[in-house]
Amino acid sequence: MLDAKIPAGSLEKKWSDYKNHVKLVNPANKRKLEIIIVGTGLAGASAAAALGELGYKVKAFCFQDSPRRAHSIAAQGGINAAKNYQNDGDSVFRLFYDTIKGGDYRSREGNVHRLAEVSSAIIDQCVAQGVPFAREYGGLLSNRSFGGTQVQRTFYAAGQTGQQLLVGAYQALERQIALGNVKMYTRHEMLELVQVDGKARGIIAKDLVTGELERHFGHAVLLCSGGYGNVFYLSTNAMGSNTTAIWKAHKKGAFFGNPCFTQIHPTCIPVTGEHQSKLTLMSESLRNDGRIWVPKNLNEERKPFDIPEDERDYYLERRYPAFGNLVPRDVASRAAKERCDLGYGVGTSKQAVYLDYAAAIKRYGEIEASKRNLGNVDAETITKMGKEVVKEKYGNLFDMYEKITGENPYVVPMRIYPAVHYTMGGLWVDYELMTTIPGLYALGECNFSDHGANRLGASALMQGLADGYFVIPYTVGNYLADEIRVANIPTSHPAFEEAEKAVRERIEKFMSINGKQTVESMHKRLGKIMWDKCGMARNAQGLREAIEEIRQLKKEFWSDIKVTGVINDFNPELDKAGRIADFIELGELMCMDALQREESCGGHFREEFQTGEGEADRRDDQFMYVAAWEHVSGGWQLHKEDLVYDVVKPSQRSYK
Repeated sequence: MLDAKIPAGSLEKKWSDYKNHVKLVNPANKRKLEIIIVGTGLAGASAAAALGELGYKVKAFCFQDSPRRAHSIAAQGGINAAKNYQNDGDSVFRLFYDTIKGGDYRSREGNVHRLAEVSSAIIDQCVAQGVPFAREYGGLLSNRSFGGTQVQRTFYAAGQTGQQLLVGAYQALERQIALGNVKMYTRHEMLELVQVDGKARGIIAKDLVTGELERHFGHAVLLCSGGYGNVFYLSTNAMGSNTTAIWKAHKKGAFFGNPCFTQIHPTCIPVTGEHQSKLTLMSESLRNDGRIWVPKNLNEERKPFDIPEDERDYYLERRYPAFGNLVPRDVASRAAKERCDLGYGVGTSKQAVYLDYAAAIKRYGEIEASKRNLGNVDAETITKMGKEVVKEKYGNLFDMYEKITGENPYVVPMRIYPAVHYTMGGLWVDYELMTTIPGLYALGECNFSDHGANRLGASALMQGLADGYFVIPYTVGNYLADEIRVANIPTSHPAFEEAEKAVRERIEKFMSINGKQTVESMHKRLGKIMWDKCGMARNAQGLREAIEEIRQLKKEFWSDIKVTGVINDFNPELDKAGRIADFIELGELMCMDALQREESCGGHFREEFQTGEGEADRRDDQFMYVAAWEHVSGGWQLHKEDLVYDVVKPSQRSYK
């Protein structure tokens, strides 16, 4: 069994006891130790800033032209923290409990409680950096609700919270770059992990502008490279988001945890045709005030505003009265799919539902009229004042929707449909965020650790900053305290030579195939297989078919792709070839993982395992474990980390 290294003692004291007894590195020794960080989104930028501030010599790598272009910038709705500013019953324990329950009892108590504990410090850190969180009239930070909770704990900056948090982390990172504590490598992509005597000691990186391969040594390597949702081709992820960094580590011995746990976000702009290469998310925060519905009549052709109230089915409010439109993402996504599959969908494709703000506009307008002590206000004025309030809270989201669809969401309800958004799976890590390779860590979305089978909204930003600012500075020090006598290993070492040779041979192989199919076409085919057979719903037959289809696709890829351009030059097509080759292998593992997990939990919905009411049928007696896959010759071997619940009693999730 895998050892997660969870500290002993009561749940509330585990993290504080760990910090009190952890090994430390003195300031003089920190200056001698080098740390490599791959990825500079929220997790990577915050880790680089924090470790640079402590005095370590940090090298940070990102494939974008600036850390500000990391996909973290796309997060819209907010970041969770147990501040209880609303005085509505929130607490560290309730955030912990909601996260465990929201993940359908497939995450570790120790990790999740630590996340809840440090959440409040994240907000203080970001406010000190100048992050412009929304505020109430009296000056206090404002909160709003997200799915899976009955309290308001989500801090936000309009509809651009990720951007503002990333700018804060970026400023902290740039300060350390200016001080010389961090060396920044933009337009560089990690293509291989280097190990010496079984420990992570460096990476092979490619300069994406010149095409040259570079060797970099580090006493420890931190992967902060984000999620792998683009394995589905169409997702809300940035088009450059990929799995290559963690996949290279996986093939060198790092176990992969719960690869099939994929989050489908319920509020995305629907697919409009084959021409699309990505999807756009509409923030979950819109479910605060928006009401989701479909017509009660099959094949309804009337415009939404022509359909009277008694002919509308507010299906989330009907099925889940306790949480209504704020059920967790996996529940809301499956409910939308169920309505559309039965023929109640809207729009030209009939693969969409309405997200309607008419009631919210009216309610806010009446509140404004009352605040201004206005009497006998006509409906038009009420609507106008209500729209002003909604615009202040969600304006940039509404503008974005109108630019993409050409429809005014203040007048016509938004049309939304579920889409791939986040991956709960990732490299297996222990309590210290270390993988099964000593000296190799995984932070943020690229590890599996905190969200179980479903992530609650506004928790991704929380985890990324928690890992970078408040967890890794302690845990990496515990490892490096025993490495202070290790001198810098020269990059002429045979391990670096072999790693670079392997990368070079792989690149040359891509260029030499000279087939007829494009990398993009292969990616599209992979995405269709994954979405159809390992997407919102899975079954054994479909997964077996998917595994065979992916294996066939892999053979075609390595015999018939055509990569244009040359090696030693700027060549995005070559870069994408490497990423898609990794996605194809990952897709096979995801389907294998989904096939062996014969239960439904969170974002993993096996059609064979559902209750009479169509809800997930979890099988705790057989599957209460983390599935950790080891890459072995010819395939993968499954290892299991049993999940033990000492505080929370697992039960059938109910939001009714």
